[in-house]
Amino acid sequence: MRPFVIAIDGPAGAGKSTAARALAAVLGYAYIDTGAMYRAVALAAGERGIDLADDGALAALVDTLALELRPAPTGQRVLLDGRDVSAAIRTPAIGAAASRLAVLPAVRARLVERQRALGAAGGVVMDGRDIGTVVFPDADCKFFLTASESERARRRQADAMRAGAGADFATTRAELEARDRRDRERAHSPLRPAPDAIVVDTSALTPEAVLSHLLETVRTRARP
Repeated sequence: MRPFVIAIDGPAGAGKSTAARALAAVLGYAYIDTGAMYRAVALAAGERGIDLADDGALAALVDTLALELRPAPTGQRVLLDGRDVSAAIRTPAIGAAASRLAVLPAVRARLVERQRALGAAGGVVMDGRDIGTVVFPDADCKFFLTASESERARRRQADAMRAGAGADFATTRAELEARDRRDRERAHSPLRPAPDAIVVDTSALTPEAVLSHLLETVRTRARP
């Protein structure tokens, strides 16, 4: 089986990161969480006091950052200028900031360039919101994972509670709705399935069932 580029897109809480990590592990591929790159930029911007609406300043910041994604038992470690920020970028505040700067064209253009370089040789499972439409429109396999809004909010609330950040369901759902709206309505690289993506509704599926479905599709594509 030649090394594929596998794109997994979808909204927050659809289970794409869990599925992508598991699929990469089974295939022996590199796992690349592109959302972590936006989060790392948001962290750096906050530390430097850069306005999250200043596309030019943020793009210039990206040009100065050393971003590394390294394999780890949990799927991926994120290094920012040599510093491990894997945990620091997972706070709700950083997630919200990343969502705001992700709508900026110059920032996206620079990070897309880096993402393409990471996946150029194949053998990668890359998840995000525009992998199959923009980053790798010719990916060997494209999946778009989705789930009902209430189920995605429930998952996000559970994640926050496990991380020790309390959040009520109504607040979590409202934040999710706002993020969905920003992702769908942004002018540059909006969230949408690629025309040739396989759409998987994970609302009632276990992570194991999702992995099985994705793996069978990849193996079918790999057959001569």
